[in-house]
Amino acid sequence: MKQKIRIVLIFLGMCIIPQMYYAQVDFNKKPTDDLGDVEDMFQENFFEALKQNGIENYQRAVDALLKCEKLDNSKTVVYYELGKNYIALKNYGAAEDVLKKAVAKEPENEWYLDQLYEVYNLQGDTDKAIKTVKQLVKYHPDYRQDLAELYIKSKEYKDALKLLDQLDKEFGINPDRDVLRNQIYNITGRDEDRIENLEERVKSNPENEDTYLRLIYRYSETGDTKKAFEAAKNLLKVHPESKLVHLALYKFYLDSNETEKAIASMKIALAAPKITPEAKAKVFNDFVNFVSKHQEYEKDLMEMTTLVGTEKSTKTLTELGQYYLKLNDKPKALQYLEEALQQDPKNFAIIKDVLLIQLDLNMDEKAAQKSQEALELFPAQPILYLINGVANNKLNQPKKAIEKLEAGLDYIIEDLKMEGDFYTQLSMAYKLDNNIPKSQAFAKKAEALTKQQQ
Repeated sequence: MKQKIRIVLIFLGMCIIPQMYYAQVDFNKKPTDDLGDVEDMFQENFFEALKQNGIENYQRAVDALLKCEKLDNSKTVVYYELGKNYIALKNYGAAEDVLKKAVAKEPENEWYLDQLYEVYNLQGDTDKAIKTVKQLVKYHPDYRQDLAELYIKSKEYKDALKLLDQLDKEFGINPDRDVLRNQIYNITGRDEDRIENLEERVKSNPENEDTYLRLIYRYSETGDTKKAFEAAKNLLKVHPESKLVHLALYKFYLDSNETEKAIASMKIALAAPKITPEAKAKVFNDFVNFVSKHQEYEKDLMEMTTLVGTEKSTKTLTELGQYYLKLNDKPKALQYLEEALQQDPKNFAIIKDVLLIQLDLNMDEKAAQKSQEALELFPAQPILYLINGVANNKLNQPKKAIEKLEAGLDYIIEDLKMEGDFYTQLSMAYKLDNNIPKSQAFAKKAEALTKQQQ
């Protein structure tokens, strides 16, 4: 808000301040006595200062303005310009001193007050900033929002809320002010006040969908599910065409075992263009988890899969893959997990699941190739060496299996089960390679680890 005001002030200042300079310093006045030389010198130094400021040579601008002050210390605009240049030089103490001189001479000058306010902000002097902005409020009501921000900084939360309430009443609800309001509620933990404010807004403007949704969210956040559910149903009565409300309703319906209504709400949410893909993914994933426990609704899950369509996220595809794994439908699980991997090719968890399913489905060549590629991304993951060894054993390529399995042993950390699996596969690989002594040695190691785990 402060930045918006400053832009307006700068624009107006470009138009007004030059006139102010001329009003205070009549540079065109013909000298009538010895003072004419003084005026000429003042004029020369003043415009030199403006020029140096324009090319960002602030110290030279200050030097020229100090000469102006020596020539005539009655002209407040000199102190104003000094203040601006000191700010640019980050000499805030000097800026405060000269701007206070300007304000003392012209206490009602908005430009001087605004610049002094800026100095106090830059110095972090909240108390002085509050005093100054209180003087500025009469020029622009928007400064009251600045004042509310300063009250928050000085922990005067009641005054800040009171001011925000006044602004809302005069100008209507504003997102920037809501940010400040919620900042206060978060700092103070006054969730009851936050909810009360939203309840009053709903009463005064029941047509506002956004306020309803925020109230539903706040009820849910504080654990008042009953009120959240009622607010959602009320919103649906007021706005029967609302799509966003179904993001809340489906969860309440699921929790209250109103499954058909929950499914209907989910379908509405998934088909709504207004709802983001991320939100749709959450809806879909919740239903996947639900169907994994209630498989009689699998037909509805398939319908929802088509509703999600091309918007399927990595998480959605992974959830579908895991769902079909639970059903032991590995080809279907692999289909979805491979789609997920296309979207997120460096996701180790998905890579591992894809490789394990490929082994189970005897897709050994693919498993060997994919695990080799994965090792380039994750060279310290022992499971990838093991999968590669298993795949090459199944392909009757024992030398490749031995190479990867022996390399992978170095990366096993306190995992006796995996270590035993490595030894079993090494025993098999050496047997395929007709090295029976080594095959027997690794078989004994595997057996010893098995006994150790019992």
